[in-house]
Amino acid sequence: MMSEKELNQEESTVKTADAEEIEVVEETFAEESSKEVENSEQLLQTEIEELKKQNAELQTKLEEAENRILRVQADFENARRRARLDLEASEKYKAQSLVTDLLPAIDNFERALNMEADNDQAKSLLQGMEMVYRSLLDALKNAGAEQIEAVGKEFDPHLHQAIMQVEDANFGSNIVVEEFQKGYQLKDRVIRPSMVKVNQ
Repeated sequence: MMSEKELNQEESTVKTADAEEIEVVEETFAEESSKEVENSEQLLQTEIEELKKQNAELQTKLEEAENRILRVQADFENARRRARLDLEASEKYKAQSLVTDLLPAIDNFERALNMEADNDQAKSLLQGMEMVYRSLLDALKNAGAEQIEAVGKEFDPHLHQAIMQVEDANFGSNIVVEEFQKGYQLKDRVIRPSMVKVNQ
């Protein structure tokens, strides 16, 4: 039989062995836990880097899509503005082709009205022609077309076409002296410039 002292010694040895074994188990567990934590941190870091990369790619694609949308919107606005301006110009100058077609007839009326009437029948005919001429001018005016003033005005290359130059002391420099053919403008657009003689 073991004495109490031996029993205590045995118990102490077992406790020491158990403590050492527990310490080894704890160290092993701590190492494994540390490795697992480290592996988890590495995996987490890798996933974060991958998510950042995907986020950057998505951000780039989003910016490209936004830029495309802005360009399409700008193109649409430009096309809509051009269509509106074309429509306004078309509406504003819709009478241009009619005015252009009527100008030769008006020129012929003016030449005919400059003829001298030598009898009552010719005078009556000229009066009728003058009435038609005035009606044509009124119709042009209602459509927005007007004659360009020339004689006595300063020469303007946008409104007048100089076909002759003279030196006349009665007129200032660069002043229109005579008009050979009347010019017309439709609103702010010149349909036909006046053919004129200009003082030097």
